[in-house]
Amino acid sequence: MAVGEASTHFEVVPGVRLAAAACGLKAGGNLDLVLMELAEGSTSAAVFTQNLFAAAPVLVGRRHLAGGAPRRWLINSGNANCAVGEVGVEDALFCCNAVAQATGGRPEDVMPFSTGVIGERLPTEKIAGAVPRLVSGLAEDGWLEAAKGIMTTDTRPKIGSRQFTVDGTTVTITGIAKGAGMIQPNMATMLAYIATDAAVSGELLDARLRGAVEPSFNRITVDSDTSTNDTVMLAATGVSGVDVAEGNKADQAFTEALNDLCLELAQGLVRDGEGASRFVAITVEGGDSNEDCLTIAYAIANSPLMKTAIFAGDPNWGRIVMAIGKAGVQFDLTGLDVWLGDVKLITGGEKEASYTEEAGAVVMDEEEISITVRLGPGDARETVWTSDLSHDYVTINAEYRT
Repeated sequence: MAVGEASTHFEVVPGVRLAAAACGLKAGGNLDLVLMELAEGSTSAAVFTQNLFAAAPVLVGRRHLAGGAPRRWLINSGNANCAVGEVGVEDALFCCNAVAQATGGRPEDVMPFSTGVIGERLPTEKIAGAVPRLVSGLAEDGWLEAAKGIMTTDTRPKIGSRQFTVDGTTVTITGIAKGAGMIQPNMATMLAYIATDAAVSGELLDARLRGAVEPSFNRITVDSDTSTNDTVMLAATGVSGVDVAEGNKADQAFTEALNDLCLELAQGLVRDGEGASRFVAITVEGGDSNEDCLTIAYAIANSPLMKTAIFAGDPNWGRIVMAIGKAGVQFDLTGLDVWLGDVKLITGGEKEASYTEEAGAVVMDEEEISITVRLGPGDARETVWTSDLSHDYVTINAEYRT
């Protein structure tokens, strides 16, 4: 189940080749291993999970990225390689070495990534055995298969592209992402891989990635849980010859396109949240600070009572009031206004006199719902995107390992 339509259209990124294979980590012969290869001279940037229990590939990836610009990214789904001790790092390095041997490169030039079940050792021999097939299958048009290969409980791949022109030259940005549960990032969410053929320095690439992650991947929640493996990667191959330098015309176009693509991918994760039947945008405005607005937005988005009401199509606005009040943000209640879609629920901290249950039910019956909270006359404003909490969510997670 997922909310809304999703396109599988993408544009190839010159200087990037990808391949996907099934190596037996997932049942049914599903794709579960992906290799991405970047052109020589490419730059890379990453944002990693802040979960204290960061998985072994995250630890290795941080180290390898700090030592240079790794040109090959190896991603497995079905196993998180997390919470297994030092052997997890050894297994991640073993996989890096397998790619290095097959490509003639160095293990340090490989970034390992994993997603799936926590607490089980990575089946390295299966992965190493499939690496030669990945290398021989690398192709510029391998993006969609790669998007499928990184999925776990996702029901559909998340993929998108943006293009812009600078002085007659077209620049492409394409990205893929996965994640349907364990979603409330504290940096990014689950796994996302984005590449462009623009030329961007590593320092500027890092700044632009962090700027794009904050209003997109850092504004979504399915279940309030931050994964141990969350990573967003961004690479620039430079093949187009368009130079993105801070403040120039190309930088402005690149930043806008990257921000837009990240928002699409992030919202795609919520639309395909585990068991999701509704997509919800929660905007809190008029606060004294963005932090206050964000705190209240997440309080509403993560309330099980609120999420189950949304699943049921029940305009139980008392649950919105409860969530606002429990957030711990101090403000003048007499200035509080709340809307469900375009139906006003609360005026000045009290039930709107013209509100009817029938009007609220019409809004709650939609697949896409908006909730707007105005705290007062402040200038701060934040939006968080979430999904409902359904029977299917419980079933998926109760049976995740069975």
